[in-house]
Amino acid sequence: MKTILKLTVIPLLTVATSLVLPNTSYAKGVPEGFVELTKQLSPAVVNISTAQNIEVKDVVPLFPEGSPLEGFNDFFNRDNNSGRVSKSLGSGFVIDAAGYIVTNNHVIEGADVIEVIFPNEETYDATLLGRDPSTDLALLKIERNEPFPHVPFGDSNALEVGEWVMAIGNPFGYGGSVSAGIVSARNRSINHGNYDDFIQTDVAINRGNSGGPLFNMDGEVVGVNTAILSPSGGSVGISFSIPSDLTKSVISQLRKYGETRRASVGIRVQEVDRTMAKSLKLDEPKGAIVSHVVKDKPADEGGLKVGDLILKVGTREVASDRALFRIIAEQEVDKAVSFTILRRGKEKVLNITPERLKEKVTKENLNGDKPDPEDENKDVMGISIEALSEEVRKDHKIKEETEGVRVLSVSSRSPAAGKLMEGDIIEQVNFEDVTSPQEFEDAIADLKKTGQAVTLLVNRRGNYIFHSFETS
Repeated sequence: MKTILKLTVIPLLTVATSLVLPNTSYAKGVPEGFVELTKQLSPAVVNISTAQNIEVKDVVPLFPEGSPLEGFNDFFNRDNNSGRVSKSLGSGFVIDAAGYIVTNNHVIEGADVIEVIFPNEETYDATLLGRDPSTDLALLKIERNEPFPHVPFGDSNALEVGEWVMAIGNPFGYGGSVSAGIVSARNRSINHGNYDDFIQTDVAINRGNSGGPLFNMDGEVVGVNTAILSPSGGSVGISFSIPSDLTKSVISQLRKYGETRRASVGIRVQEVDRTMAKSLKLDEPKGAIVSHVVKDKPADEGGLKVGDLILKVGTREVASDRALFRIIAEQEVDKAVSFTILRRGKEKVLNITPERLKEKVTKENLNGDKPDPEDENKDVMGISIEALSEEVRKDHKIKEETEGVRVLSVSSRSPAAGKLMEGDIIEQVNFEDVTSPQEFEDAIADLKKTGQAVTLLVNRRGNYIFHSFETS
């Protein structure tokens, strides 16, 4: 019998980065030590402390001044505004002398106050310039008259498996902690989102290291430490970092616009496995096969069809379905780009003009979209459904491009009993797209009025099924 150990991918919290780069000749070999690197890099590695004001109703009374129990006010962590402050610690690193700091989005998400603490205990209030939940990156800014110590980005594409790397961070609140190891793998996906392209290392990374830098032996930032795979919450030698090349692209947009500006063409795709590659007469799996084209979106207008195998976008070859979305996202909005496809055994080139992807977080909305009444859970004909919120997508590993509503449960008396299952994504009602619980409820109500049968397009873990049943 096989024993399966359940592992959990855990977001971290980190620190990182440096001012002067060492001129080392052993960057790809076995280092003689990390003392000089640590001295030179540590000044630019910072702790990130965040606080969130939480409204507290009069559950626990405040003791009046002079009362023998007055000291318990501090114990309950209450302030004069009947609020409580929730604090967390993470890491970050300064990327230039002007005080721009990179960290993880999950380190600062929801924070009302952000403080940056340097190794010499200097503390600064930070301004959030922009954040990107899709890649889990955020950009902060601090101010002073003198230049800040800082570190440069390196080329993560030049990293090789087996190469030495080093992290500086704030694990479990112990600031300035240094750990080292090697690159274990490249291009890892941990089902975080469409842009997964993680560097896997065996560097000891723990809670509190999130947002901190991963350095090569030239003292350059080649990654942002973000997550670990662990059954216990502690390091077991499997950690993941966002590559510096992806980080530079996202941070550049956050710095320039206060938001990301990605391109989109309106498609869903799936990976090409060896069996599918064989049926397509390919020597090896490559490209991404189109499973859905959104009506009236750029791909539809450009002639892309379900079943097309996308091989290239512009001059860039598409190695996988994950790589495709990264390539498309980097294209210029409203400027035509060529898509080289394989259709029925023949190569064809289509010109498609990407549109701007609608982001959940923008410059004007750094805290994300407010809950929409249309997204409230519904119970329709015994089918309980929920919206595909950011949290739901993350918890259930639902891809960004997937639209619809998620089934929570199905009553045994529902006409859909035995057909729908918990976790199914309902994408269409009678061949019309639905994107919210309210739209689903309205569509069913319209069919009930006319006595029509219901046909649902169901996405079940990437497999599409039609289910039909009567409304009465």
